[in-house]
Amino acid sequence: MAACPAYQGRICSLCCSLDARCDDLCKPHARVGEQWTALLERLLPDSARPFLEGGLGHYLLLMAVVVPFLAFLVGLLYYQEMLALGTAGAELAAPLRESFLRAFAVLLLVSGIVVWWLVLTHKSRQVAQEESNRQTELLMREIDSHRRTDSLLQQAKQSADQANQAKSRYITAISHELRTPLNSILGYAQILEGDAAIPDNRRQAVGVIRKSGEHLLSLIEGTLDIARIEGGKLSLDARPLELAEFLAEIVGMLELQARAKGLAFRYEVIGELPARVRADARRLRQILINILGNAVKFTPRGAVTLRVRYQSEMAHFEIEDSGPGISADDLARIFEPFARGSAASVGATGGTGLGLTIAKMLTDLMGGELTVDSTAGQGSRFRVRLFLPQLHAAQAEQMQPRVKRIGYVGVRRRILSVDNEAADRELLVHLLEPLGFQMAQAASGAECLELAPRFRPHLIFMDLAMPGMDGWETLRRLRAGGLVDADVAIISANAFEQGGDNDLGIAASDFITKPVRVDELLDWIGRRLGLDWVNAEAPPSPAAATREPTPLHYPPAEALRSLDEQIELGYLRGIQKQLDAIEALDAEHAEFVEVMRRLAAQFQFDPMREILRDGLTEDRRNGP
Repeated sequence: MAACPAYQGRICSLCCSLDARCDDLCKPHARVGEQWTALLERLLPDSARPFLEGGLGHYLLLMAVVVPFLAFLVGLLYYQEMLALGTAGAELAAPLRESFLRAFAVLLLVSGIVVWWLVLTHKSRQVAQEESNRQTELLMREIDSHRRTDSLLQQAKQSADQANQAKSRYITAISHELRTPLNSILGYAQILEGDAAIPDNRRQAVGVIRKSGEHLLSLIEGTLDIARIEGGKLSLDARPLELAEFLAEIVGMLELQARAKGLAFRYEVIGELPARVRADARRLRQILINILGNAVKFTPRGAVTLRVRYQSEMAHFEIEDSGPGISADDLARIFEPFARGSAASVGATGGTGLGLTIAKMLTDLMGGELTVDSTAGQGSRFRVRLFLPQLHAAQAEQMQPRVKRIGYVGVRRRILSVDNEAADRELLVHLLEPLGFQMAQAASGAECLELAPRFRPHLIFMDLAMPGMDGWETLRRLRAGGLVDADVAIISANAFEQGGDNDLGIAASDFITKPVRVDELLDWIGRRLGLDWVNAEAPPSPAAATREPTPLHYPPAEALRSLDEQIELGYLRGIQKQLDAIEALDAEHAEFVEVMRRLAAQFQFDPMREILRDGLTEDRRNGP
């Protein structure tokens, strides 16, 4: 093994012998041609050096060697022939010499061609090697450039990650600080709103407090949503939604703000709206409030109009205002984060510049489209298109109004609340003790470790951010010491903790983010403890009180067979079309169609075919 300057490393002798592309970099000027050229350069004047380095010079030098060698060889052969002829050679000398001269001329011509070919081959190989070396050098430079670029990219990525982590820490801290007081505000508002002793006018005021708190909470979560959307962690929660009531609530909220500024607020519904659709109400509310809120905020006089149109399961929302409009420069960056146009600065209107950014991101996430048309001085028009599938009657019946829970059946259950905030602990006590739960409180992790073995709770509500021992460490010590074997729910103001990996088996469904929503909390308790809730009596609806079961009126056998074919294929849209056709045949089939639609919405195809078989059997009985 020897060091090779071409490979810049150690190489074996065999590889060195086989690789001739390096031109013997380890032995400069070791070749015969280079040594001969160096000798001639020393002997000849400097003016002859360019001539020697060219191809013609190399050719003449080689011919200067080849011609004497051929002359010597031919002369030697001629001399031997003359000796062999002896005395007879005198007569044959002239023809023999002429023959050898001709042979010499032919050999000289062939040698000249071969030498010229060798010179050209050598020069071509040399030029190709030089070009290869030049390309290799350029490639190495490009590789070095890519390495430097990659290094700079990694540094930029690291800086961006650090900035993103700093942003996440800041958002987390702000979220925690704001959610903690909101937990008490919304929690007690929900308690007071459900208290029968509160007068109606006061209950309405409490409802305003709750809705305002929820709106403030949505503003806080809007900042978190940007981080979630950018990180791909935001998921939609599509549920049945009463669209008209939902829009009326938003209109009522924004109409008050418009009237306070002396603006007219118009709400126009074009055509008919479906009774219920499937949508993420929270995200839809966020989109509309952000756009409508901006329209009211930046419109000094005139009107703000909300137009709604529903067609082919697509909801079209149009928000138009008579404000100052948006210039072309501002329009190009209106959906960028923290971008605020000149109209905002002129009006000295507050805001973070995140509303339209969040609305645009959420619209894209929901598979919709948000566009804007505006001219400076002539107002603005925002259009939102969203796919909101309509729920049929069978699906709509699944939306049962929540009833007030006043207790549960069975033995009394014990719940331990661990939180360093006394107001949050008291809130849980006021929520759960009236329902029959035995409550205990711990203000720290150490107090929890001391109280839990004596109290033996069935459930533990644990806050994570506590001074000293945090919630995670407290749970680890509870599990490791075998102190309790209770189900645990994490109640935290840190929204980024939800769904995070942990070594304690706490699932994402066991995270309850502050502020606590009463129904969500009670649903979790009921699932974990398997409770049979006692609900407050709800007055029965008049329709339910008077409705009597009626026999089904089956459609004709041909229609039943066509419907059975669609059910066998599992083609839901075909089933719905066939049911529509049956309903159009005769009003007597309405009950049959309603039952089948309810089963189809739940994909209960086997019960549907049982009903069809009964109908076909009855048709055969009644047939001729």
